[in-house]
Amino acid sequence: MSENFLEKILIFTDGACSGNPGPGGYGSVIVFPDGRVSELGGGMSSTTNNQMEILAVSKALKFIEGEKGDVWVLTDSTYVIRGITQWIWGWKKRGWTTAEGNPVNNIDFWKELERNVLNRKSTGKVEWKYVRGHTNVPGNERCDEIAVSYSKKKFVPLFSGTLLDYSIPIHDIPEDLSLPPMKSSNEPKKKAHSYLSYVNGELKRHKTWPECEAVVKGRRGAKFKKSTSPENEVEIIKEWGLSPGKLPRS
Repeated sequence: MSENFLEKILIFTDGACSGNPGPGGYGSVIVFPDGRVSELGGGMSSTTNNQMEILAVSKALKFIEGEKGDVWVLTDSTYVIRGITQWIWGWKKRGWTTAEGNPVNNIDFWKELERNVLNRKSTGKVEWKYVRGHTNVPGNERCDEIAVSYSKKKFVPLFSGTLLDYSIPIHDIPEDLSLPPMKSSNEPKKKAHSYLSYVNGELKRHKTWPECEAVVKGRRGAKFKKSTSPENEVEIIKEWGLSPGKLPRS
């Protein structure tokens, strides 16, 4: 990582939703260069996952209003990053409609996020960093934990203090924070052979994504991936440093 991220205001964010639409929550962790740490969280009774992803960033940017310094927003939502850095210019030019002429989804959420981004122009620039979800990145895992708790209306204590008292290794950040390339709309999706999950030392195979998601969502350190063939299953399991023999027979 070429830049010194310790000099930035770091904002980790995540959103969660049960039902999509349904009850949802958001979580944010803000780390200041001087060692202050603040966790934010909240929920809505009827919302979507994308709305919570956007709101998590908006709330965090609003929280640091007036704080001087460059910001890194670290999120696992490609929707948020592409929306605020790429798609928004076309949406606004067309009067907040898509290329097909339909109203943009989540307009109010996007407008609020844009306002909060623009408000930082006089205090520092905002950079957008992609963190793949459920890959044991402590900041992302903590935000997911907060978001899921709020989506389930469960109490979760939110930390406010210094790094010395913060139990999460928040500065453990992956080297590669680049946004993955968009898949071509003409590129056929590979059919799933299975969905694999690895939670608390237990490796499982699932027939559908909802079955897999129910096992991994909100579980710190959970791993999951779609396989496209029996051979691909073995490759994934080996990538995780496990023995294929740990996978139960179909």
